[in-house]
Amino acid sequence: MSPTARIKEEQMKHRVVKNGEVIMRQRHRVPAHPGRILKNNYIEPLNLTITKLAEVLSVSRKALSGIINEKKSVTPDMALRLSQAFDTTPELWWNLQKTYDMYIAQQKSTDWQNVPRINMELASA
Repeated sequence: MSPTARIKEEQMKHRVVKNGEVIMRQRHRVPAHPGRILKNNYIEPLNLTITKLAEVLSVSRKALSGIINEKKSVTPDMALRLSQAFDTTPELWWNLQKTYDMYIAQQKSTDWQNVPRINMELASA
């Protein structure tokens, strides 16, 4: 088998295929919740407390604690606040949350895989 064919075969192992068509990439591990990233990459290295960061962000300690303990989601408003406080982009926090949420939804149910595709060419005729 050629190196190119081996690479292609390896890539296909990580895809969800339905009716011979690739519908998405399959993950092999749970993506990090944004709360874990916040805790491990910002709060702990900067020796921040939840209370102090909540004050800086102008949010409740309970709201921030829920995110850090991976019980609550990062909202667009929180993404904006975190980006301002840590000089990142809001998209960083929002994309971390979206990636995590999508993984959880994919694992929770497979019913979505039974939704038929709409043939756009026939639908517009």
